[in-house]
Amino acid sequence: MCQLIFGVFLVGLVVSAGKVWRTSRELNACKDSNLHVGSRAARYLAEVQGKDSGSRATLAGNLRLKLSSRVAVVRHLAASLVLLGLIGTVVGFIISLSGVDPQKAGDVASIAPMVTKLIDGMSVALYTTLVGGVLNIWLSINYNMLCTGTVNLITEITALGERHAGS
Repeated sequence: MCQLIFGVFLVGLVVSAGKVWRTSRELNACKDSNLHVGSRAARYLAEVQGKDSGSRATLAGNLRLKLSSRVAVVRHLAASLVLLGLIGTVVGFIISLSGVDPQKAGDVASIAPMVTKLIDGMSVALYTTLVGGVLNIWLSINYNMLCTGTVNLITEITALGERHAGS
C-alpha cells in the first residue's frame, strides 16, 4: 500500500514539475516581452486586441479560470494521498483483527501468532498513514507554489493585455 501511495506521489510530483516549468517559462516570456507564437499570453493578446474594457474583463476572467483549473489536478493528487493513507489504515486494522480468534484467546500457545498478526496489521496501518500524510504535505507545498506562479502569470498576462490594448 505504501508503494501505491508513493507511486501516486511520484505522478503528482512529475505533473507538478511539468506545470511549474511551463508556468515559469510563460511568466518569463511575458516579463521579457518575448512571447512565443501559440503561447497563452500570445493567444490572450490576440483575443483582447480591439476589445472594449468590459470584453477584456470577461476575457481576463476566462483566462483566470482556465489557468487556475489546470493546476487543480495537483491538488486532487495531493488529497488522494491522504485518502490512500486512510484506506491503508483500515486495511491494516482488518489485517490486525483477522488474526484474532476469540475462541483461542485463552490458549497460551495461540497467543504468539495472534500478536504477530496484530503487530503486522498495525504496522501497515501506521506506515500508510504516515507515508500518505507526509507526501500529502510535500505535494501540497508544490501545489501552493504552483498556485502562486499561476496567479503571477495571470496578473502578468492581463497587465500585458491592458498595456497592449492601450497602445
